Amino acid sequence: MNLTTDRKEKAISFLWQHLLLLISLYLMTLGVVLCVKSSLGSSVISSLPFVFSLAGPISRVPEWTIGGYTIAMNFILVFCQILILRRSFDPMQLFQLVIGFVFGWLIDLNMALTAGLECTTLPSQIFAQFAGCTIMGIGIAFEVRCGSVTMPGEGISITVSQVTKRPFAKVKIWVDTTLVLLAVAGCYLFFGSWQWNVIGIGTLFAMIYVGLVVKFIAPHLGWFDRLLAYRPGFRRYLFGLARFLYRRGGAK
Repeated sequence: MNLTTDRKEKAISFLWQHLLLLISLYLMTLGVVLCVKSSLGSSVISSLPFVFSLAGPISRVPEWTIGGYTIAMNFILVFCQILILRRSFDPMQLFQLVIGFVFGWLIDLNMALTAGLECTTLPSQIFAQFAGCTIMGIGIAFEVRCGSVTMPGEGISITVSQVTKRPFAKVKIWVDTTLVLLAVAGCYLFFGSWQWNVIGIGTLFAMIYVGLVVKFIAPHLGWFDRLLAYRPGFRRYLFGLARFLYRRGGAK
């Protein structure tokens, strides 16, 4: 394999990996938006941005969208990692800024695409919350499999885990709890009361159920690993992908 071919293969590998990552992020943000639409409580990662987006029209904070505040929060989380690690911070982790930006942008995209979705009855709210958490869990499972740079929320948890020598799982709970508590504080600061549509029973459900979805689906993602490892040449790309999917369908 000559140098040109090797570079071509690496370029294809990188683009293919991040195309699948983009699909994963889309599923995650679709799940986030469905939870927001349910009005039973947003997911942990969107709770604080949701509060600020609602507070914009009635306070002095900028009138940004939930996606805009998500981008800002992700940038802050990366900055915190830099402050904690200082010279030990891996410059490659700055790619988290790109992932965080795309994540916030996709939230706004899905908010626009679901603008006509209104959950006015309890059954529809429960369905939206359940569907949102399920889709979010599937997206997270895919995102982890892609093996790219982590989301800023996971990045700050990894950083704190490394510094404090605490297990990642426990630190992740601390980080998630901190975000929820900040969201609750924001509710009282901006609205003077608890906002159940932001932090509600759906938030607690999401904290438990999404992890169960990821744990359940992870052992069944061999097909996604094969898809991730797929490396056709430029000329054989479409034909090869179609043959792969055909074989996958025939195996069912």
